[in-house]
Amino acid sequence: MGLLRPKFLLGGGLFALALIGLLLTGFEEGAAYYQTVGELREMGARAEGRRLRVAGDVVPGTIASEGEGRVRFHIEHEGARLAVLYTGREPLPDTLVDRAQAVAEGRLLADGSFEADHVQAKCASKYDAAYDGAAGDGASPTRPPATPARQATDGP
Repeated sequence: MGLLRPKFLLGGGLFALALIGLLLTGFEEGAAYYQTVGELREMGARAEGRRLRVAGDVVPGTIASEGEGRVRFHIEHEGARLAVLYTGREPLPDTLVDRAQAVAEGRLLADGSFEADHVQAKCASKYDAAYDGAAGDGASPTRPPATPARQATDGP
């Protein structure tokens, strides 16, 4: 009986340390706040290989499927452009369309492209109809360029 107590204490302590280690590792992975494309470019070599989130507007005509689970597209913000290659099992959101605001999560590669394993998108077009109707005369006013929202959320 006397030997069992130290074994349980040692086992419980190791379990607690492992749990704390997993929580800290998960927190580091989930704490990838995002930058705009320009901010990512300003980071330079410091951004390579790090887990990051980058936001921008999908460049029209750049979304191209490269087989099952691989889609390539470009995002841009204030003139800075970034090639993104999504590779994953999850289907991309239906809202990933031309001019949609997108947040890609992954790693910046040495060649300057971004390899994403998770993509979120908000379709700007669903707000266009309400905006266009506000003109009253049927004319379509020039819509100001969309700017990515600066939130660090993990949910939809």
